[in-house]
Amino acid sequence: MYNIIGHEALRNSLIKAIESQTLSHAHIFVGEDGIGKSLVAKELSLNILGKKDMRQYADIMEFRNDKKSIGVNEIRNIIEEVSKKPYEGDKKVILIYEGDKLTTQAQNAFLKTVEEPPQGVFIIILVESSGSILDTIKSRCQIYKLNRLSDEDMLSFLSTKYPQVDETLKNVIINFSGGIPGRAEKFIKDEKFNHMRDITIKLLIDINQKNLIDIIKYEEQLIKYKDSYEEIIMNILCYVRDIIIYKEIGKESYLINQDKITDIKELSNMMSFNKLNSIAKLMEDIRYSLDSNVSMPMTFDVMLLNMMEV
Repeated sequence: MYNIIGHEALRNSLIKAIESQTLSHAHIFVGEDGIGKSLVAKELSLNILGKKDMRQYADIMEFRNDKKSIGVNEIRNIIEEVSKKPYEGDKKVILIYEGDKLTTQAQNAFLKTVEEPPQGVFIIILVESSGSILDTIKSRCQIYKLNRLSDEDMLSFLSTKYPQVDETLKNVIINFSGGIPGRAEKFIKDEKFNHMRDITIKLLIDINQKNLIDIIKYEEQLIKYKDSYEEIIMNILCYVRDIIIYKEIGKESYLINQDKITDIKELSNMMSFNKLNSIAKLMEDIRYSLDSNVSMPMTFDVMLLNMMEV
């Protein structure tokens, strides 16, 4: 029926609520990107309808939005869909992805619907953080926090979905993913993501040569990933963390990026603790600038120059 690994306690509690007919009409699933919110929400939707196959159904309405925000116009479309009767049975599920994008105005417009949807309609909102959701919305929903998977669950996930991955690489992926299946899948399948990892480790090596012309060339490469700047920062911080740990205790098993051990060893000899800590602080400043919509080329220029000078 389903092939979801992890989140067993939550999933079982939702099944029991359906069986006892005590399931709330509105839910918020909170969890990091790639944690499995969509799968758990889709499983709940199928169980609500009494379906067994993981496929599309007319009474599961999924709303996604590629824009930066979900405004009042989009919410009006959702409210219109909520008001329609189910097509196949007596229940309908409304799934709203990336609920963090809901504007305050959109949430206020949606409040009455969340509070009193038509009979048989269930609303599920997926968010990475509940901080962007109004208290008036949250007070009318059941809220569930999805936690990261254990190493055992991650091993089961990889063994089930990617049996071709050898055992050594599985350990690297488990360390790197931090209990987030989506991040593990990026490691395995996303060439762009792995290219980004290669660029950022090479950047850390090259900044120690203090060759301005060579360093500035990285701006052109980084700009290609402007929509993934958070991952650029995360990769650099992840490498800095590994270098610090290797400098302190010298154990490879404690590293996240075990597949880059040769580079990490080299960098542990090249970089001081002060330099590594300064780069970590710089990354937080860069994240703040990019989150604040400061010009990306200018921000990367500043980042590269400061990394070389710290």
